[in-house]
Formats: sequence, structure tokens, C-alpha cells
Amino acid sequence: MRILGIDPGSRITGYGIIKHEGNRLIHVDNGAIHTDSHKDFPARLKRIYGALADVIEQYRPDAVAVENIFFATNVQSALKLGQARGVAIVAGVNAGLPVFEYTALQVKQAVVGHGRASKDQVQKMLKVLLNLPEVAQEDASDALAVAVCHAHSSRLNAVRSKLTK
Repeated sequence: MRILGIDPGSRITGYGIIKHEGNRLIHVDNGAIHTDSHKDFPARLKRIYGALADVIEQYRPDAVAVENIFFATNVQSALKLGQARGVAIVAGVNAGLPVFEYTALQVKQAVVGHGRASKDQVQKMLKVLLNLPEVAQEDASDALAVAVCHAHSSRLNAVRSKLTK
């Protein structure tokens, strides 16, 4: 299974692609989509959507995992983050992919083993888990962590979906 993890942001959106084969996690790619803060907000959202659509077309993931909003410093930030999340979700849905959402607590538990892990701990664990040559850029690292979380949760999600049908 190929998984696209997304760490949405209105200024920087991180993405990470992994392959989940049996018990193995294989790093495919990661990166960050930067928007121009001088452009109007709709243009920035269009940039995020277009870049994620390109990533989906290039790597053909089987599922998309998006980090859920945990907290925001103010209402304006929360609204912008929510809109960036919406764009990420729509990019996956428009490509016909199932989209899953995970909280920061769930992501940290899946990667490090406890939900209070620091970003540094998550980045170092990802380097080991995915055999990365170096620690990934912060937003890309967060996206890889979301993908790893989905890989660990995918069997549980499959059972849940069968029960709800």
C-alpha cells in the first residue's frame, strides 16, 4: 500500500509518501509546498491544491492521511489552517482516494510510542524507521509521520469499515 501523508498549512504544506509492505515501511519521497505570503489567500489555496494533485498523479497513492487540527494560536490561524486542510482533503477525494484523519497525539503515539513526544524525537524516529539519509524538513517530516501513523492504523481502519457497512 502506498500512502500519502499530508501536514497541511497555509504557508507550508508538507507531504510524505511511503510504501507499506507487510511489516516494512519504505520511504518513497517527501517535500514541502511553499506558498507566497504576498499573494491573496485563494491563490495560495489553489497552489496547495495544484501541487498536491501533481504529487497524487506522480506517485499514485492508495490512500491519503491528513493531520487533524489540534490547536491554533488564534481564530484567524485556525480558519486558514482549516481551509488548507479542506484543500488537502479535496485533492485526495477528487482523485478517488480514501482520506483518513489523525490527531497529533495519534501520530506521535504511532511513531514514537507516546503522545507527548517532541518534534525532534519524531524526526529522529522517522529517520530510523524509514532509513532516511538525514532528518527530513520539519513539515515533510510531520507528513511522513502521518503516513506512518496510517500504515500502523490501516488494519484497524479496514476492520472498522467492515463493521459499519
